[in-house]
Amino acid sequence: MALLSDRVRTHLARARLFASPGGAIVAVSGGADSVALLDLMHEVAAEWGLRLTVAHADHGIQLASRLVGQAVRELAARYGLPFELGELALGPDASETLARRARYRWLRDVQRRRDARYLVTAHHRDDQVETVLLRALRGSGPAGLAGIPARSRGGLVRPLLPFAKSELAAHAAARRIPVHDDPANRDPRHARSWVRTVLLPLVSERFGAGVADDVLRLGRHAAWERRAWDRALELVPGLSLRVQAGGFDVARGALARYDATLAAALLGAAARRAGLVLGPARAQRLAAFAAKGSGRRMQLPGGWVAETAFERMRVFRDVAPLPRPASLIGLGQHGRAVFGEFVVSWEAAPAPGVLERAGWTTWIGPAGWELRSYHAGDRLVPLGGVGHRPVRRLLMEAQVPRGDRGRYPVIARGETILWIPGICRSAADLPSPGTPAVRLDVTECREPQANRRP
Repeated sequence: MALLSDRVRTHLARARLFASPGGAIVAVSGGADSVALLDLMHEVAAEWGLRLTVAHADHGIQLASRLVGQAVRELAARYGLPFELGELALGPDASETLARRARYRWLRDVQRRRDARYLVTAHHRDDQVETVLLRALRGSGPAGLAGIPARSRGGLVRPLLPFAKSELAAHAAARRIPVHDDPANRDPRHARSWVRTVLLPLVSERFGAGVADDVLRLGRHAAWERRAWDRALELVPGLSLRVQAGGFDVARGALARYDATLAAALLGAAARRAGLVLGPARAQRLAAFAAKGSGRRMQLPGGWVAETAFERMRVFRDVAPLPRPASLIGLGQHGRAVFGEFVVSWEAAPAPGVLERAGWTTWIGPAGWELRSYHAGDRLVPLGGVGHRPVRRLLMEAQVPRGDRGRYPVIARGETILWIPGICRSAADLPSPGTPAVRLDVTECREPQANRRP
């Protein structure tokens, strides 16, 4: 059999896990798999243009954890690599789940501080078998049964999934790299350790040594089904999926035309693109919710929220409402400002012969104007229209979601509303053609990206 390092090189070339050069945080626990990862990454880093940083999280669960951290520090020095130590101080009673969350929170912080493109972990073939089996025992759907992906959001890369733990341990031993044997990996009080030390040996004894391959085959079948549903999102007429940072939205009318099971499966696939995993039951409830009246909300797991907004349904992370942007008053005849999710620029320019009512550019008189959000009771007379219209109603008719209306820009002079960008120009303060004026241009900072994949 070819050397492990050569097989890893071949795998990386085929999978293109590091498609672009950049910084890479290598998570090293001190165990055989993680020190083998560091050694292998050090061999291939130059080939892929990677700048490595070694990161070790000391959970503070075991008394000897400081010694492990010191050993990893020395290993980083052996390779001439920068080292980061996170002292998490979780205490001896910390659970597996708490330790994992704290570790990844710290690793992501290191990735941000180091401006690294990748976070690299040592998950291997044995981890994949345990993960798929655990999720099968918990009744996971295809998204869960697909197991651990080689690439995840935020540049998380797992380059060792095709390789067994025994291979990695043999590599570390052959290279004479010191390793730490964590007794928690054999403690059956932890669910994963119980699967590793108790369940898998029993199942293998009953069904034969190939049971691990069978479990991995189940994971591949589930991953195939998940990919098929992801591709189907682009083939469904009228769904009009838009994925953006922190959520997604779809056309509600299209969902209503499909069988409930099909609608739920499509929503589950759309949610995965945005980073939300929905089980079949929750996806079915979300599909039923899409038929509710506009303005309704439904709580989803993990701090996510669904909202019906006119013809669309939005699903997004429920963060604390952002404050209204501060009003900008006394602006000169040229400049640029960010207002919420909009960029507003202005410059002195002669007024044209005709102004557009619903455009993103307009001209106003040169003095005394301000940029602000709308106030309760704001009204305007639309250009070419008759009578005053409430700004709140105009925002609703333009289908600006309720949560975004307080951050939508309005141009005013005193109590007079001059312009709601992209929605309505007022009949007030229309400069005469050719006279000195201020040209205003407004663009959105962040546009949705249709059908974006993670």
